Amino acid sequence: MTAVQSVTVAEAEGGQRLDRWFKQRFPGLGHGRLEKLLRTGQIRVDGHRAKSGTRLEAGQQVRVPPLPPPGGQEKRPPSAAREAPSADERAALRERVLYRDDWLIALDKPAGLAVQGGSGQRRHLDALLDALRFDAAERPRLVHRLDKDTSGVLLLARSAAAARELTAAFKRKSTRKLYWAAVAGVPRKPRGRIDLPLGKRSGRDGEKVEPAADEGKPALTLFQLAARHGREASWLMLRPVTGRTHQLRVHCAALGHPILGDGKYGGRRAFLTDPQGRQFPKQLHLHAREIAIPHPADGTTLRVTAPLPPHMAATWSLLGFDPEAGEAAAAALEE
Repeated sequence: MTAVQSVTVAEAEGGQRLDRWFKQRFPGLGHGRLEKLLRTGQIRVDGHRAKSGTRLEAGQQVRVPPLPPPGGQEKRPPSAAREAPSADERAALRERVLYRDDWLIALDKPAGLAVQGGSGQRRHLDALLDALRFDAAERPRLVHRLDKDTSGVLLLARSAAAARELTAAFKRKSTRKLYWAAVAGVPRKPRGRIDLPLGKRSGRDGEKVEPAADEGKPALTLFQLAARHGREASWLMLRPVTGRTHQLRVHCAALGHPILGDGKYGGRRAFLTDPQGRQFPKQLHLHAREIAIPHPADGTTLRVTAPLPPHMAATWSLLGFDPEAGEAAAAALEE
C-alpha cells in the first residue's frame, strides 16, 4: 500500500485490540513497525492518537499510513517467531479452563506465561488460543490482561459480540477483581485504600511504573489484611478499583510492603531471608484469585475463582496461612 487510507472498523471487529486488528487486516506489518507508527502518530483512530491496546468500536475510522506491499513483509527475528502449540501444550492449556460456555472462557493462567508476545517472547497465551477454540467458529479473544508473572483468572471472549460486551463491562468498572498477595512486613492499618496516581518512565532497564502525583493517571486500590506471620510477612486481599499497569505491585511497594518476589519494585526487601533455613519461592506472589462480571448473555453475575499456584501454596504453608480463611477477609473488604 503506497497511500494513506481510512479504514472503517466492521461490526464483527468491534471490541478488538488495535494491534490484533492490524494483524488480521495487514499481516505483513511487523509488531515493531506498528509500535513505531503508533508512537509517531501516523496511525490514528477517529483522528486521535492510539495505542496498541486501544479497543476499537464498530464504525470507527482508522488512519492507515503507507505500508510494505504484500511481497515486502517485514521479517520477524527468530526469537519472536510463533510456533504452533504442541499436543502437550494444548492439553495442558485445556486443563486450566475454570469455566466455559458459548460466550466466554475463564482460564487459570499460570505464572510465567505472558499473555501477549513481546521482544524475544517465543511463548505466550495469544499464540496458543487456537487450543481453546473447542470447535467454535471464531478464535477466542483476549479482553483483559495479567502480567506475565501474575497467576489466576483470565477471561477470553469466544466471539466478537462477547468481546464487545465484556470489554464494555471492564470500561464501566462493573467487574470486580480480587487478588491475593504475600507482602513483606505488616501494614500499620489492617485495612485501607491506596490512592496514588501512576505514570510510566523509560530508562536503561526498560519501562517502569512509578508514583506520579502531578502527571500520572488516577489509580486506586483497596486492601484488607487476611493474616500475618509475626512482623516478617503478611497476606493481603487487594481489590483494584482502577486497572493501571503494575498498579498492585507499585501500590504495595509505595505502602512500604512490596509483594514477595517483586524485585523490580521491591528490591531486596521483596525476598525473605529465614534464619531457620526455609527456602521461600522467589517468584512473584500475586494471584488473580477471583473475578465477578455481568454475563454478556443475560447480565447475571458470573463469579470465577482460581486456586493458589504451587509456589504461593508452598509459601502459605511455610508461613502458616490457611487459604480457607480467605473468604472472611474478602467479605470484610466488601464492608
